[in-house]
Amino acid sequence: MDIKTLGFLMATALHLLQPLAAMADEAPPKSGNAVFDRAVELVIDNFHDASALPRFSAAVRQEIGTGPLNANSSETRVDKAIDTVLASLQASHTGRFEPDTIAYFELADIFRFAIRNDMRRLFPPDGQVSYPGIGMIAEPLAGSLFVSDVYDGSPAARAGILTGDEILSVDGAPYHEIASFSDKVGRTVEIRLRRDAGAEPTTVKVAVERLRPLRTFEQAIEASVGVSEQNGKRIGYVRLWTLSAPDGLDIVAREMADGRLKDVDGMVVDLRGRWGGGPSDAAELFVGDTPTFRLIPRKGEATLANMRWQKPVVAIIDEGARSGLELFAYALKSNGIPLVGARTAGALLAGRAYLLPDDSLLEVAVSDAVIGDDVRLEGIGVAPDIPVAFSLPYAAGRDPQRDAALREMQRILAGG
Repeated sequence: MDIKTLGFLMATALHLLQPLAAMADEAPPKSGNAVFDRAVELVIDNFHDASALPRFSAAVRQEIGTGPLNANSSETRVDKAIDTVLASLQASHTGRFEPDTIAYFELADIFRFAIRNDMRRLFPPDGQVSYPGIGMIAEPLAGSLFVSDVYDGSPAARAGILTGDEILSVDGAPYHEIASFSDKVGRTVEIRLRRDAGAEPTTVKVAVERLRPLRTFEQAIEASVGVSEQNGKRIGYVRLWTLSAPDGLDIVAREMADGRLKDVDGMVVDLRGRWGGGPSDAAELFVGDTPTFRLIPRKGEATLANMRWQKPVVAIIDEGARSGLELFAYALKSNGIPLVGARTAGALLAGRAYLLPDDSLLEVAVSDAVIGDDVRLEGIGVAPDIPVAFSLPYAAGRDPQRDAALREMQRILAGG
């Protein structure tokens, strides 16, 4: 093929590709629905990966063209459309959260600075995020609702609700995360549940409280602390529900330096959390090289300035370990600390929250996250060293992953 012919073919190819490139770069059309259009605009302007935007724009055009989507569209139609176009990005830290979910309130507290100008309007009178609840998360599975999390020290925990319980009703009505407890703060509700497959339902009474998300997480971290004794060795345990709670890591540090965990022989750190967040160097509490030190004034008590754990550690992970907790798990594994459980979420991007016109929250992944020079956990996660499956339905509080972590710590302490 001569140069002239080759040049003609290349020019023809470029000419054919130009309309496709222009279509990819062209902003998608407006639907006329303010919530949908604002969500699209925020993604176009802020999503971290520009190469995904043509795919996103195509999904937007598809949604607009396949059914009525305008100012008069039903909430159900708008919800479906937004979920569909966001899913096309195939990224973590990207989703929409509405005020009828616990996630909405927890993320509003985590991202409170990003939405600071609207906090007093959204959460009157003082702008403090709170919701009516009992400290329990239930997830749908095979057509039923099962308790996936019970926050340590919460009303649900005090009432004896266990992970794996099937939730049948609240005060005789179907369970809803927020609506089931609205206008019932200070009262008790009757939760009908089934603990074993095929068993007769039972009813428990639970006090409804007004929960402040980050404070609830701090209380749960503190309440999770425990010590068990096996073969003459004392093993400590703590669950890091999130790294976003301002005092969460300090609670753990104080317990290890001067509290209930001070004299244990080894630690099991549970990273099966709810949200990540937090400082990127959080794992240095267990793997850092600097020594523990205190500031001792002339009068008064000494202040813990830095804590570094120097004894054996085993960590528990699963898909609840995401974002900052996932980086935590990666750091522990890189330092030879065994991980027990299931692969982490593979959700390590940096997100930011935005308010949509209906006051729902839109989280958008605004930054990529790279460990070292080229390690990415997004879509991959961290694999456990000791895989242990966990079956949620009717678990009745049994926790094979925690049991396996305790056995591994016993083996380590025995010199195995």
